[in-house]
Amino acid sequence: MLTALAVENYRSLRRVVVPLGQLTVVTGANGSGKSSLYRVLRLLAEFSRNGAVAGLAREGGLDSTLWAGPGRTSRGEPLALRLGFAGDDFGYAADLGVPVPDSHSMFNRDPEIKAEAVWAGPVLRASALLADRGGPVVRLRDQHGGWEMVPHPLKSFDSMLAELADPQRAPDLLVLRERIRGWRFYDHLRTDIDAPARRLQIGTRTMVLAHDGSDGAAALQTIREIGDAVGLDQAVDHAFPGSQLEIVSRDGRFELLLHQPGLWRPLGSAELSDGTLRYLLLVAALLSPRPPELLVLNEPETSLHPELLGPLGELIARVAEDTQVVVVTHARALLAELAGHAPDLHTIELVKQDGATTVDGLRSLDEPPWHWPKR
Repeated sequence: MLTALAVENYRSLRRVVVPLGQLTVVTGANGSGKSSLYRVLRLLAEFSRNGAVAGLAREGGLDSTLWAGPGRTSRGEPLALRLGFAGDDFGYAADLGVPVPDSHSMFNRDPEIKAEAVWAGPVLRASALLADRGGPVVRLRDQHGGWEMVPHPLKSFDSMLAELADPQRAPDLLVLRERIRGWRFYDHLRTDIDAPARRLQIGTRTMVLAHDGSDGAAALQTIREIGDAVGLDQAVDHAFPGSQLEIVSRDGRFELLLHQPGLWRPLGSAELSDGTLRYLLLVAALLSPRPPELLVLNEPETSLHPELLGPLGELIARVAEDTQVVVVTHARALLAELAGHAPDLHTIELVKQDGATTVDGLRSLDEPPWHWPKR
């Protein structure tokens, strides 16, 4: 389980170190930094696939993403964007900086990875280091506790998580990389009139719902056949009393139908309201027969009728008993529902002070211990 998330100099997140629990809700007013904190988690996941540098470049490079307020750098320190996480057994952090100008390259907006570290346990210490990177040079902890230098330099845009994870030379990196790759994020479940989920889709066993919900019918049928079919029926009935979900196959293409009391025929996915379809897609994501270690939902309440927040909150709380869940929301009603079903709910309320995001009520002494790797 992740126990802490840390970031410096990303948009309004000048310096934030927050504790995470089994079920964590990130809330706050519009513009308080909720979406930025969500993107930090997504960027950390991208390091495992070598996509973080490209992701930052798509946001406009460091010029667009770095904290623009005072104190962006400490005296004598280089400009840096730092982000990392700590867990019960592993931690990871990366330091990205301004690229060295190259007149022969057109990629001068790409930030460079200046430093990376992977360590055992919740806190970065020299004795806990498993892998250490400074510029292009990487060293790996060997089985005797010493260090093995990687013989070839690493490119400035390559993460050691993606490039050096090897079952023989770096088994810890491999384990951490695969775990991070298993994290799931849902922030763009499409329910517009042209959404793929509203059309018939070829049906195949779907253990994990696609990020846009395009294979929702297949994912729901997979849950019914080899997953928590009872939980699925309960989630539908709780939200729409007396209703039943049906998946039909038309020449191998699946369609979602919702039978509702008082209607002489079921409604197909093309006819459902945005909120109804979105709720059913969230059910498919939450009841995956192959649950992830970490599930992150960004504003799941979007387009939902207020009456659906109760069933959604109850379902999220139940799923969080076995899966670590982070919910980013500005809906106080959803927060109240989660608090009512999860007594150990961990709440992070973000506020803005002089343009910088801070955590309401979190004093520096209450922050998880955190150290950044040195360049």
